[in-house]
Amino acid sequence: MIVLHYTAMTGGPGPAIKRLCDPKTEVSCHYVIGEHGEIARLVPDDRRAWHAGAGHWGMSDDINSRSLGIELSNDALSPFPAAQMAALEELLSHLMKVHKIPAEGIIGHSDCAPGRKIDPGGRFDWRRLALCGLAVWPDPGGVAAPDTFADQARAFGYTAPVDAATLLAAFRLRFRPGARGPLDEVDAGLATDLARRFPVDLRVGAA
Repeated sequence: MIVLHYTAMTGGPGPAIKRLCDPKTEVSCHYVIGEHGEIARLVPDDRRAWHAGAGHWGMSDDINSRSLGIELSNDALSPFPAAQMAALEELLSHLMKVHKIPAEGIIGHSDCAPGRKIDPGGRFDWRRLALCGLAVWPDPGGVAAPDTFADQARAFGYTAPVDAATLLAAFRLRFRPGARGPLDEVDAGLATDLARRFPVDLRVGAA
């Protein structure tokens, strides 16, 4: 997998890189992308980087051992600049090809750590990545019974042990960032489409 983050820091990528390289912080990542598209590689692809913390996706509860981490320099409030997104797309395309990572393997920190993390946030353009084949996006036309949502979201990959409200918030943050109110048939329809087209392997012991 590849997990996307934002740094939630100001001052460009420099302060974030300094923090990520400080052993005292006990955090790291494989790549940092600055607002102008500059890419810094901090950890080799074949080494574990401590970027994801506690999290779950599919049957995996050790995200750090199964993923590459990419940090986007962003203060958590600003849009992601065009140059930064272009650099991310180029890097993702390369990494996906080299490591044979499918589009459904590109997730956000908020996907694997719902309730604990919200990056890369509601301003990140997941649909743009999906249109480039670098992530997935649901068919917006379908609806389903709301009571099917949790099972379908789990079948897509959201397996963290969180309550219903936290699960819905994480799902909407990525796929319906402007949505408010209770769980509805649109949420369930999106989750159903994702689970149908991109099911994760939920077998016990699956990698």
